[in-house]
Amino acid sequence: MGQRIAAKITGVAGYVPPRVVTNADLEKMVDTNDEWIRTRTGIRERHFAESGVAASHLATEAAKKLLAQKNVRPEEIDLLIVASVTPDMMFPSTACLVQDRLGAKNAWGFDLSAACSGFLYALTVGAQFVGAGTHKKALVIGSDIMTSILNFQDRATCVLFGDGAGAVLVEPAENENEGILDFHNDVDGSGGCYLYMPGGGSLNPPSHETVDKKMHYVHQEGQQVFKYAVRRMAEVSTTLLERNGFTSNDLALLVPHQANLRIIRATQERLGLEDSKVITNIDHYGNTTAGTIPLGLTDALSEGRLRKGDLVLLVSVGAGYTTSGILMRWAY
Repeated sequence: MGQRIAAKITGVAGYVPPRVVTNADLEKMVDTNDEWIRTRTGIRERHFAESGVAASHLATEAAKKLLAQKNVRPEEIDLLIVASVTPDMMFPSTACLVQDRLGAKNAWGFDLSAACSGFLYALTVGAQFVGAGTHKKALVIGSDIMTSILNFQDRATCVLFGDGAGAVLVEPAENENEGILDFHNDVDGSGGCYLYMPGGGSLNPPSHETVDKKMHYVHQEGQQVFKYAVRRMAEVSTTLLERNGFTSNDLALLVPHQANLRIIRATQERLGLEDSKVITNIDHYGNTTAGTIPLGLTDALSEGRLRKGDLVLLVSVGAGYTTSGILMRWAY
């Protein structure tokens, strides 16, 4: 059996900025076209934040929606984890900014950086605190303003991403038949050179030179990332199912990271899942990095595709490389 955690998701909400940017809009900004984007990525449109809107703002809006839905007061939150690769600033942490905006005065918190696997890493960590009995209500948020680090002269990357956030509430599970059943996280640091942002840290601090060399943007070798993601998404999914005595037939829903529709379909095919068992919303949001999976859960709920007791698998691959999967019984 797997690594049972006595914690469950009891609420989820997402938020995207109101501005919608279609493929046709991007045609006016960069040398690309709608057909090229759709056939290679599955993306039709995405949401862009306006200037002055940061990751903390999207995170706060998602959290406010969640707390209102659950009728939970901000003071009841005792832990706040924000997953992001686009924090408002190096410090203080985005979690500090969100804590202040929410009025979650009894919560401590921190940021977590694991790129597209960030939300699942953060959910794993938050669930550990709750499962250990030291915390009652953990708020786990994935929020990224990817447009802040995109080079709109690089058509291979700028068409892939959008801005968005999602939040979940994690509380203690009452019995073994609900909540998080198992998780798997790993890192392959040898893949770090294929998807990264070279400027802005202690190695290459901001300077005229780093700006001129476009070092503060996403750099990606797409084929390398694609091949790794296709392999690892399926492997981690299979590992979690087999380790806990399940097959893909037992799954009610797969919620994969939304990086590329072809990666999602390849994972789906390897697991033998019907379309009805796989969440895909990349066509509307693009890749929102840490926001994709909570946004996927939000859409699944609104579409009536999540019911109490459903076996649900969340899986992601991100820069690092980072890989994460969480198997759970949906609890509400």
